[in-house]
Amino acid sequence: MTKQILLAGTVLAGLATGAQADTLRLLTWGGYAPEDVVAMFEEQTGHTVEVTKSNNEEMIAKLRATGGGGFDLAQPSQDRIMGPQMEFGIYKPIDVSKLDQDLFIPSMLQATMANTTVNGDVYGVPHVWGTSGLVINTAEAGDVVKDYTDLCAEDVAGKVSYRLKRPTLIGFAFAMGEDPFAAYGDEAKYAEIMGKVEDKLIECKANVKAYWGGGDELMNLVRSGEVTASMAWDTGGWKLNEDNADITFVAPESGALGWIDTFVLPAKGQADDVAYEWINFVMQPEVAAMITAAAGNFTASAGADEFAEDALKAKYQASFPQEAIDNIKWYPPVPAGLEQIEGDVLDRVQAAN
Repeated sequence: MTKQILLAGTVLAGLATGAQADTLRLLTWGGYAPEDVVAMFEEQTGHTVEVTKSNNEEMIAKLRATGGGGFDLAQPSQDRIMGPQMEFGIYKPIDVSKLDQDLFIPSMLQATMANTTVNGDVYGVPHVWGTSGLVINTAEAGDVVKDYTDLCAEDVAGKVSYRLKRPTLIGFAFAMGEDPFAAYGDEAKYAEIMGKVEDKLIECKANVKAYWGGGDELMNLVRSGEVTASMAWDTGGWKLNEDNADITFVAPESGALGWIDTFVLPAKGQADDVAYEWINFVMQPEVAAMITAAAGNFTASAGADEFAEDALKAKYQASFPQEAIDNIKWYPPVPAGLEQIEGDVLDRVQAAN
């Protein structure tokens, strides 16, 4: 990128007052802090960025071991914030006034702040996101499959696939008019909803070509034409679209199921101001597009899709008009006890004739 990208909002103010050089110790996922973005930030601010690549389990373990020390900014998924904070106190609240909130897609910012609020304080804001929904051969099943439960339609019998995992339970529940996330605080209500989903999935078994276990398995089933409609991730659908223009990711009518990796401040971080500068910098649309190119997923940066590579931008915009983005059902933290209910349902579906 030849054009220099200027720092937004509060970052410019910080530079104008001669912010001193500091090191940002960033605990993140692969692709979320690509070398070209780090170099641009360091050049424009004089700060240094030390990147440690990790995953959810390791992030929580590292921060638990130090009581929230060793890093200045971390990027766990939003459902790994409320529980660890309540149990271990490993994060500090985010001062959202120090963020340029106009850089964020509003619905994602609001959802993430709501799902990471503990005792009135916000602990997370969104960065990279993705969804699961429907991957469809539109020439074969596009007129039939609009939502998860349409995978049970007679017209696609024997040509559908999904996983026997919790996203399928959640997706079917929403498509059946239920709100499983709203029932997270009521175990009896959640069990009732899962019972309805269990009956539907057992009824639907005859339609299923195969329950896929891995991405490569599903890709092969769809590429071969054995499966014309499935539940899968957005990036998988876009990858298949490169080989067959009829195949793509479709956001279901009841809403795609979304995950968000966030920004959080570790409790003992020592460079909060630099952390805020980094967040405001990488959420600029043109910078965010560079992260999408490296990570493969889009970010919560408003308008960043306009700067993405043309082919990926076209796929994203076709799959996610604004109403589909606003209708995404974001995974909240899972309360204790619900995983056992889900596991029992999945076992019974698997064993049913």
